[in-house]
Amino acid sequence: MPAASASSARSGSVVRMGRVVVAGLFAALIVFAGAWGSWGTAQHAMLPKGRERGTLTVTDCLPQRCEGTFAPLSPGATPRSSVRIERSVMVREDHSYDVVLEPGTDVAVRAGVAGVLLAWLPLGGALLLASVVVAGGMRMPRPAWVLGLAGAALLTAAFVLS
Repeated sequence: MPAASASSARSGSVVRMGRVVVAGLFAALIVFAGAWGSWGTAQHAMLPKGRERGTLTVTDCLPQRCEGTFAPLSPGATPRSSVRIERSVMVREDHSYDVVLEPGTDVAVRAGVAGVLLAWLPLGGALLLASVVVAGGMRMPRPAWVLGLAGAALLTAAFVLS
């Protein structure tokens, strides 16, 4: 009988190890996808050098985007009568925002600390989701708490500082 119980113990540990590996890969994929989704916007907010910077005064909001006038603040930037920005809870009509224009387009991205934090919101959500996977799938509560608190801090800071 001892050989049978040793075999079942080995298979149980293989299953546990497989669960930890699969959950770890899934958590890493979630965090990578959040970072990838954030980088498209974050690169403009974090690296504004050489891009057109200015102030966007929102005049009209549609369901998906808001539009307004662009007053340049950086050398080489040109004033524009119609620039658009993605609509969010943080963008309101008749308000002005510091923005950076995506190169070659009339699409604006919030600049400054608020813009950087708002750009990384998908990563914050991914960290929260990954914390659940790490806690449940990998049975690692401390790293899960670290991921969850980092995601919650990022989301909270984005809304407080915007």
